[in-house]
Amino acid sequence: MSPVMLLIPGMLNDASVWADVVPLLPRDWEVRIADVQTQDSIAAMARDAWAQLADVPAQTPVLLAGFSLGGYVAIEMLAHPQRTLAAAALLSTSPLPETDEGRLGREKTMGAMQANFPKVVEGIVKFGCHEATEAVQERVRQMILAVGCETGLRQTRAIMGRSDHRQALSRLTLPMALLCGAHDRVTPPALTHELAQCLPHAQMHIVPNSGHMLPVQQAQAVATVLSSLHP
Repeated sequence: MSPVMLLIPGMLNDASVWADVVPLLPRDWEVRIADVQTQDSIAAMARDAWAQLADVPAQTPVLLAGFSLGGYVAIEMLAHPQRTLAAAALLSTSPLPETDEGRLGREKTMGAMQANFPKVVEGIVKFGCHEATEAVQERVRQMILAVGCETGLRQTRAIMGRSDHRQALSRLTLPMALLCGAHDRVTPPALTHELAQCLPHAQMHIVPNSGHMLPVQQAQAVATVLSSLHP
């Protein structure tokens, strides 16, 4: 039976972050993309994502894939399942809760965003798109500017309040894939190794020639792994 795949974007992303991946997935899959731009918490994002799957028949396989912030949302969904899932993938994300140092850094970033959002966007693009072409950087830049400062602030606060679900992850048995760009400086490969300690049965893929923006920078590699999750 053909599955439904729910793709969850990252912070300051819209559905276009998955635009290069979707055409490379099996043609008989139904692909849906979660909206994580309006909620005030990771838990609310997860509840709304589950609601996007409410009409899927119980016998239809459902797959999840979350990128960055979307990975936090996928982890929340896995920790509080509302239906059986066939498989899941976590891309460029972390199992760890916010640290005091991380919280201070995000508060500083929020202040900078409010003062000069376009300047912060330039920093995000340069830091997150390591090894990317100018065309890819411009695409990411325009996406972030379109999503906007207010959404970025709301999502940053949500990330700061995320829960620690490592124990819940360790109890999972469904097929899982963990992906990270080899040159990711936002959520470095070490954090994917942390995830792998919680999910020892998961496939782990450190993708060469990519920074943080894995679905944009290495869409084929991402699509190949996602496609392998459902025979």
